[in-house]
Amino acid sequence: MRITRPLIATTAQREASGLLRSSEKNSAIASPCLGQNILYCSGKSLLGDRRMDREVQVWREGRAGRIRLNRPKAFNALNLDMVKTIRAALEDFGADPAVHVILVDTLERWFCSGGDVRMLHAGAVAGDASIAERFFGQEYAMNQAIADLRKPYIAIINGLCMGGGVGISAHGSHRIATENALLAMPETGIALFPDVGASYVLPRMPGALGMYLGLTGARVHGADAVHAGFATHYVPSGRLPELCDAIVRDGAAAVAEYAAPLPPFSLGAERALIDHAFSQDSVSAIVAALEANGGAFAKAALAQLRTHSPSSIHWSFEIIRRGAAQDLRGCLAAEYHLVCQVAMSAEFIEGVRALLVDKDKSPKWQPPLIEDVDPARIAALFAHTPD
Repeated sequence: MRITRPLIATTAQREASGLLRSSEKNSAIASPCLGQNILYCSGKSLLGDRRMDREVQVWREGRAGRIRLNRPKAFNALNLDMVKTIRAALEDFGADPAVHVILVDTLERWFCSGGDVRMLHAGAVAGDASIAERFFGQEYAMNQAIADLRKPYIAIINGLCMGGGVGISAHGSHRIATENALLAMPETGIALFPDVGASYVLPRMPGALGMYLGLTGARVHGADAVHAGFATHYVPSGRLPELCDAIVRDGAAAVAEYAAPLPPFSLGAERALIDHAFSQDSVSAIVAALEANGGAFAKAALAQLRTHSPSSIHWSFEIIRRGAAQDLRGCLAAEYHLVCQVAMSAEFIEGVRALLVDKDKSPKWQPPLIEDVDPARIAALFAHTPD
């Protein structure tokens, strides 16, 4: 599916308003995952504006372009306007020779809880596919824009970081986790799948950690985020104020001075089991390997898999498996193809209902068991996936 209209403003509208740059009059910026032309706002009206009511605050400070998420009542869940603002800021900071580094943070003990799932659920219930198409199209293009930056991009994760929060951190050059960091890709619990480029990130984690984290939604805490590959540096939270000051003053080179030695990986003792079980070539083989082991960790992992949507476990396995052989752009294209289907599914509607709407935490998955999922149904979801 494609979005055929510009998502921010038409070229004519922007030229008339004075927002269109001269270089844009002859070319548009193509979405990396949709292939359509999406024109960015210049963001000039936002730069330097730190009004407390803005959900994303954007300003220049010293050598840094600053982006701060500021939607605390929703745990900084991303909506479409926030994604657009971040994209616009990335474009401006990327082109500004006075900006040497881009610094993304928050003031609360959560970084970003993901995308605005309630918004997407409402669209699915109403049968309006355009809501998911617009949001994910813009979000995935933002993820690619972060990866394409030719300047250091530093995300400071000092709390909850899930789903879309991983998307605005994992593709940057520097991802700083504190002891308060909590990272996860919990999408199989609501019948989506690890997206925002996670199908690229997860297969590149050590061993089979990525498949384990992607299917079970297991949480990674503190310095474990560095061991797993979600983060690149570990910095105690007490040093963040001086670290941010140093980045603003000296640029990305300051990070190394504040990085602390890593404590042992809490999953270190389980790595052999994880690598064996989650490197299997099918979901059924993963389940069989965990059942054959029979240990406490294997039983816990199996229980996590059986709690989540059986269908989602299967389509998540497939997109992570395919992502190992693709670049980020290809992964985002495949994710968009898949999300436009599953975000409108009855399974997703039921998952969000149980977790976030009625909050009974008793989803009625169809089919209810991993073993009952039809392989042909999963294969059909990946038919005509972009190369």
